[in-house]
Amino acid sequence: MNLTTQQIWQEVWADILTSAGFWQIVIIFGACAIAWAVNGVLRTYVRKRAQDIASAQQTLEVAIHGINRVLFPLTALVIVWLAKMSLAHWQHTSLLQLACHLLLAMAAIRLAVYILRYVFSPSGWMKKTENIIAATIWTILALHLSGLLPELLGALDEISFTLGKSKVTLLLVIQAVLTVVITVIIALWLSRIIENRLMQSANLNPNMRVVLNKVLRIVLTVFAVLFAFSAIGLDITLLSVFGGALGVGLGFGLQKIASNFISGFILLLDDSMHMGDVITVEGHYGVVSDLRARYLVLKKLDGTEVVIPNETLIVNPVINHSFTDHKARVQMPVQVSYDSPLELAMRLIEASAKKQSRVLIEPAPQVLLKGFGENGLDLMLSLWIPDPEEGSSGLQSEIYLDIWRAFQENKIVIPYPQREVKILQS
Repeated sequence: MNLTTQQIWQEVWADILTSAGFWQIVIIFGACAIAWAVNGVLRTYVRKRAQDIASAQQTLEVAIHGINRVLFPLTALVIVWLAKMSLAHWQHTSLLQLACHLLLAMAAIRLAVYILRYVFSPSGWMKKTENIIAATIWTILALHLSGLLPELLGALDEISFTLGKSKVTLLLVIQAVLTVVITVIIALWLSRIIENRLMQSANLNPNMRVVLNKVLRIVLTVFAVLFAFSAIGLDITLLSVFGGALGVGLGFGLQKIASNFISGFILLLDDSMHMGDVITVEGHYGVVSDLRARYLVLKKLDGTEVVIPNETLIVNPVINHSFTDHKARVQMPVQVSYDSPLELAMRLIEASAKKQSRVLIEPAPQVLLKGFGENGLDLMLSLWIPDPEEGSSGLQSEIYLDIWRAFQENKIVIPYPQREVKILQS
């Protein structure tokens, strides 16, 4: 056990039942109470400020979540540390020293969990990762307070192996992995902050926002990895070998993956497809719900989602029903008998379409005479809807039902096939 840790524990056992220990405990509880009150005031302030911002709901939730998880231990840590520095001239401060270690570990755990939840979507592995982070930090703190941490680090440093001409220790490998992971997560965290700002910008079109977000995330991740390698003393010129191998792999086994990634950037840059567009590709009709670097997510009207590789959208024809205008036309055939009043039937059909709230007034619904059919007059109702992503089957059913009722009231007949059979006598 090292001298500093040994002195802390000796002072703890010596002060635990004395007035010095009592006042240290009072300071710790007081610091926690003050930190809790400060957090309450800041939460109220953030809520009031965010009410004036139209798009501040997500920012509000993130800010309050960060205050709840991170600011409390940090505030208490600052108060305890200041009290420790002030009382160190008159009495022992071992309990305050222990409290500083515990609050620092709590702040580190909450900050790590907060960053992970901010960067990644909630999932099963996130919960396991959070538990692993908490267990690791508490284990390191326990080893430090017990004085075993220096001995463990020395043992890890003695385990070594040769990599090429260099001698690598197990401690160096662990440090390298932790450095890379931490720097990459910080880079993703920064990219998410900038991404949220970009997505709220009204001066950029949606595709350009997605492109900038993806490029920014890639650039920050690459710089984070290079910085981590430099921090652990690894010569980054060795990455040229890896880059060459990666280029060969892309040329052979990974050419489809590379093609999908390149196609994704082409789709985003040429402004041919946007989030929310209604498209038909390879028989799949639906709404573009997500544009990724490798694939597109198409949400069909029945709720199912189709993952379509970006290369398919480049090579095959795609019908974009909302390319120039988001509204869509719906055509409904209707047939009436030759004995029915044609003009009245056309007016009734048009009135049935105008009754529906989803049907646009401009352009107005039209009823056209398409031809003289074998059994009756062929009419076509043409109307426009502003939300094709909601589907049109229900709307057509309601319009047909209203047309049927109107025809019944006005004695208009919908024809059915009729045949005349003549028997010729020889």
